[in-house]
Amino acid sequence: MKAKVYVTLKKSIADPQGNAIQNALRKLGYTNVEEVRIGKLIELDLGDITTDEAERQLAKMCEGLLANTVIEEYKYEIDQR
Repeated sequence: MKAKVYVTLKKSIADPQGNAIQNALRKLGYTNVEEVRIGKLIELDLGDITTDEAERQLAKMCEGLLANTVIEEYKYEIDQR
């Protein structure tokens, strides 16, 4: 079972990297870009476990290590292939 974890800054937290990319895109002529938020993607191979166990493990991983839940939020997708 494989999973993807997406970690991004909470909307209430300023994103200086996102702002820098937005400004650069505007200078390149992409003036319609209204907001850019930067995050990270973490891909995991969880082996042969149930979906319920994968969800329990992913929540613990995110809360304990993968995301700083004070300033970041996370979501994950599980691919059962």
